[in-house]
Amino acid sequence: MIAPRPVATFGAGCFWSVESAFRRLPGVLRTSVGFMGGCTEAPTYGLVCIGNTGHAEVVQMVYDPDLITYEQLLSCFWKCHDPTSGVKAELATENQYRSVIFYHSDDQLYAADSSKAAEQVNHKATIPTQIHPAGTYTLADSSHQHYEEKHAFLNASQTR
Repeated sequence: MIAPRPVATFGAGCFWSVESAFRRLPGVLRTSVGFMGGCTEAPTYGLVCIGNTGHAEVVQMVYDPDLITYEQLLSCFWKCHDPTSGVKAELATENQYRSVIFYHSDDQLYAADSSKAAEQVNHKATIPTQIHPAGTYTLADSSHQHYEEKHAFLNASQTR
């Protein structure tokens, strides 16, 4: 019997660019974007954007621990967004773009706590990144999946 692959879930701002960062990592087998951490039973992108569901926009991935470690995923998480920006934002703890790690195991919790402590030392600042147990994950609709790859031609033409 083959053991199921581990899952990691991170919120680090708008999920489109964050998903793209994780998709490029060797060992990340699948990514998807969606919502976690809120109180609405069936959140949609529109409802989450209004801001009253409590959900964060997240990237969820399945990864091969023989090719990439959870600690390496955490390293990408810290690099793909500014974890100190929430210190300046009025809605740091509740908006859908908040910095949050949803852990799926005790090992992930320990690694998340350790990496956050190291980041606070590196930044010489308190980092408001939340660490919560993973809850119900709601997949965003297909138009949001792999968004940057689908719209690469738009991104390229906008930089000219």
